[in-house]
Amino acid sequence: MDTARRTTRITAGLALLVAVAGVLTGCTNAVPMTAAPSANAAACANAQVRLPETVDTKYALRNTNAQSTAAWGDPSAAVYHCGVAVPTVSDLPCFSQGSVDWIRDDRGKQVVYTTFGRDPAVQVVIDTSKTTASVLQDVGNAVDSLPKDGHECLDPSQVQG
Repeated sequence: MDTARRTTRITAGLALLVAVAGVLTGCTNAVPMTAAPSANAAACANAQVRLPETVDTKYALRNTNAQSTAAWGDPSAAVYHCGVAVPTVSDLPCFSQGSVDWIRDDRGKQVVYTTFGRDPAVQVVIDTSKTTASVLQDVGNAVDSLPKDGHECLDPSQVQG
């Protein structure tokens, strides 16, 4: 085999290798996230396998790089962390969605929802320019699998002031 043909084969082989590496790298493009302090709780793993493949009927679940996390949409319309600090008292609005109680914290274009009465707790952050609180209903089955800790949302009439 002459040198020109050998050089052509080597060049073609390297080009193929670079193309395959590029495709494989694209497949593993995980959403960068940070695990919550109690992300390694067994209950978080149990909830994680119940998360929906889509939320708001249009945002697909993406890979993340941290334990007990999830993200939907590209860029993310909603993100999920299991194992966040468990709230016990809050002056933020609290409401029930299905059988799960949530605390709502408005932060401009983002709304942070944290489970109330679940241990470990979950936080769902929603980009309000892309989606709505319907995401909570979509993740409700997964979150409902987390153990209750005895706390629940109270109606204002139940609170003595």
